[in-house]
This record gives sequence, C-alpha cells and structure tokens, in this order.
Amino acid sequence: MADSYIKFKVSGEVVSKTYEALQMAKQGGRVKKGINEVTKSAERGIATFIVIAEDITPEEVVMHLPKLCEQKNIPYSYVPSKLELGKAIGMSVPCAAVAVENQGGAKDAFSDIISKVTGKSHKEGSKGKEEKAKE
Repeated sequence: MADSYIKFKVSGEVVSKTYEALQMAKQGGRVKKGINEVTKSAERGIATFIVIAEDITPEEVVMHLPKLCEQKNIPYSYVPSKLELGKAIGMSVPCAAVAVENQGGAKDAFSDIISKVTGKSHKEGSKGKEEKAKE
C-alpha cells in the first residue's frame, strides 16, 4: 500500500485519544464526515481539526487533504483505520476523513492531540507538521 499522503506517523496513544475526542465532539459539537464534506469544511475555513484514515484506496481520494490543511492552517492527524474512524463518530460504515467544526466538550482533548501532533501548542499554529514529517 502506497501512502504518499501520510506526512507523519502518529503514536498509538494519540490515535486512541483522537478516537475518544471524536466521540465527545460528535455528542456535543459538530463533525462533518466523508471526503466531500471534509474538503468543503476545510476550504471554507470552518474545520478546527481534520482526521484522515491511513487505509484509503485509492489514495488519490484523500491525498489533497494534508496540503489543503496546511494552506488553511488547520491542524490534522491520521488514524490507521477508516472503519474505526467511522465507529468513533457513530457510523456503522468506514469513513475516510472527518472534520471537527465544533469541538464541544472535547476542546481540551483536541488541544492535547494537536500539540502532540504538531509539536506546538494549538495557539502557536500548525507549522510543526513539516518539521515532524522530516524527522
């Protein structure tokens, strides 16, 4: 499986926290699911965090998302399974990507995830991803 759109690796701990935060955001916030809705949310600058599944075939379906997130300064991360990503937001089918528009009660959890993924606090922005990708 080629994974040219995966720009950095995420630890198992961060993946678990991401699934938990998405469950909380789904209950008390607003979450968009699927490539089209996630792309629109990012383009409009509404998304506060984007999660992309790593097991997408063909990868061309999601390979524009990391670059779009970087252009719009939206923090993003990866999870290994589209099926688990779907389950985290209450779906019984796989989901390639999720955009969190309103974090609801998961704000602290997302801040922690974003700082671990980017290497910076959420307030500093998301430029740390490029440095992480080069490591």
